[in-house]
Amino acid sequence: MTIRVLVAEDQSAVRAGLVLILRSARDIEVVGEAADGEEAVALARALRPDLVLMDVQMPRLDGVSATRRVVEEGLADVLVLTTFDLDEYVFGALRAGAAGFLLKNAEAADLLTAVRTVARGEGLIAPAVTRRLIAEFAAPARPARDEDAPDLSVLDPLTRREREVLACLGEGLSNAQTAVRLEMAEATVKTHVSRLLGKLNLRSRVQAAVLAQELGL
Repeated sequence: MTIRVLVAEDQSAVRAGLVLILRSARDIEVVGEAADGEEAVALARALRPDLVLMDVQMPRLDGVSATRRVVEEGLADVLVLTTFDLDEYVFGALRAGAAGFLLKNAEAADLLTAVRTVARGEGLIAPAVTRRLIAEFAAPARPARDEDAPDLSVLDPLTRREREVLACLGEGLSNAQTAVRLEMAEATVKTHVSRLLGKLNLRSRVQAAVLAQELGL
């Protein structure tokens, strides 16, 4: 199966490098290039790629806002490009429904792996980095509360198994790793993930991971 990718990056040299790397893979096709967020959304609507590789800092419309539009319209999955210097944007991108994120200084092989990972529905890229970012940005994003204890009532719609799967997402585990942890089939894990996202009205498994961290699961 060929993965159709739209690359959204305002720096032409960086964009050219990303396209070059992606085109080196036989299973990835670059279907379009965007130099700003508005163009990224327009091309996503026109081309319907499988995945948008989205920079967070772009003119006209930033990557977070562009991600929100792409996800809300169901146009494609979004893999966000970021740097640790721009971490404040990451949480916004995850809240907007990004399927994952990748550091801009990642090796070429890591970029290809990330694209393939998101394309097959495994939204958590680089679990160790994901956990670090989630832990740093989930806490400030909580609404102000008088109580210190998190409100676990949001989990009421979930079954016991779905809560266990959610906790695994919070740890940055893949479906395969979750299947081993909970001693169930990987296909069953995917089903649980899909159901808990629907019950919690979340757009991506990464949002589920953020929620799990916020609730201290």
